[in-house]
Amino acid sequence: MNTAHLKKGFTLIELLIVIALLGALAVGLLATIDPFEQLKKGRDTSLRNTTAEFYNANLRYYATKGNFPWGTSSSFTASGVDTMGSYVTDLINAGELKNRFMDLAGTGNLAKVLVTSTAPEHMAVCFKPESKSFQIDTNTTYSTDGAVVSSGCKSQTSTGGTDCYFCVQ
Repeated sequence: MNTAHLKKGFTLIELLIVIALLGALAVGLLATIDPFEQLKKGRDTSLRNTTAEFYNANLRYYATKGNFPWGTSSSFTASGVDTMGSYVTDLINAGELKNRFMDLAGTGNLAKVLVTSTAPEHMAVCFKPESKSFQIDTNTTYSTDGAVVSSGCKSQTSTGGTDCYFCVQ
């Protein structure tokens, strides 16, 4: 009986089919995870934490001093915490913020955090979220001064709307 010489292994076609299937699964996984959305969500989480930390530092300062670092003015607006150098220094000197707050938060992040005070005892600290999950959050229904947007937000309506901000107040 003549036995044929048998080689064990995979053919080129079989290998290509397996590689194509693995590639299709990888594409499906990437579409589900959406890495760019995850990066945006990470930046928004960092901004939320910075916003809350800055807001709470100002509340503690107000509780001990009887006013915010910018005084008793009934109206105050800052287009970014990065422009509030002397006020941040006052919060650091009072022990309400860490010494390296500006470095740790990053000037890029601080430029996105808006501060508004419309009354001597009221303050809103807001930022405009990038990620879809933060845009549909219940705290993302405010204008830059912390007032509720009644006309509907772009991210929460299918027909236009206005830009809404995530606020702590």
